[in-house]
Amino acid sequence: MEFVRKNADRILKLKYEEIGEKEKFPLLYFENLEKTGIVSHGFTTRKGGVSEGMFSELNLSFTRGDRAKDVTENFKRTARALHTQFEGFVFSDQTHTTNVRTVTEADAGCGLIKPRTYTDVDGLITNVPGLTLSTFFADCVPLFFVDPIHRAIGMTHSGWRGTVGRIGLKTIQAMENAYGTRPEDVVAAIGPSICQDCYEVSEDVADAFKREFKEQEQEILLPKTGGKYQLDLWKANEILLLEAGIKKSHLAVTNICTCCNPDLLFSHRASHGKRGNLGGFLCLKKL
Repeated sequence: MEFVRKNADRILKLKYEEIGEKEKFPLLYFENLEKTGIVSHGFTTRKGGVSEGMFSELNLSFTRGDRAKDVTENFKRTARALHTQFEGFVFSDQTHTTNVRTVTEADAGCGLIKPRTYTDVDGLITNVPGLTLSTFFADCVPLFFVDPIHRAIGMTHSGWRGTVGRIGLKTIQAMENAYGTRPEDVVAAIGPSICQDCYEVSEDVADAFKREFKEQEQEILLPKTGGKYQLDLWKANEILLLEAGIKKSHLAVTNICTCCNPDLLFSHRASHGKRGNLGGFLCLKKL
């Protein structure tokens, strides 16, 4: 499986996990998160599932028209690949907010085997081993946070609204309030999402970023004709996470664009909305 990468570095690694006899499941992962030794994590591709048509193969959304039994089987395969429990998934309820929920044992299975008891949640944090924080993507930015000192984690969905609203910072602050996390201890990653070359935005979106990133607008916005701009969500999130106190040596930034890899990753822009969802997953290992 060969990805189009935005530079030559192999920041994101690809591994194949055995999920059955002669069946292997591809997962993208970050080496810096793996090296903490306390988490299981991954970002899925389109491969390794049972969905068909525009959802093929590994769609992780129940709400886009795919068959529920196929999506359920896809989650069972994902759990096996992550070496986590099917009943331990906890779903976000993504509506492009900056709301972050503290997840407990009572939330196990929310969104998958039982209804969510919450709405409008784009970030999840926990210190409970065995719960798999689950967020979903098809161009927006996944943010992974691991605090190896206090054994706490966060998983966040950051589209342009979440990014300009600094949901990454708010996730770190939520971990600090709940678990005593210090930003300088956090190991973090910015996951596969749409790149600047592929992400054209209107002037009103660009203006929102100009207001929020006053000193760095030239780093994240490339003016085009007709009042359009190319927006770099990777750089914007990198800036805000470093400003939040995460060490540059602790932060990995993706080099894989969802829109540049439509055969391997779901992209809302590349497919004009005819697509399934990818998943970003993070779980504390049990001691």
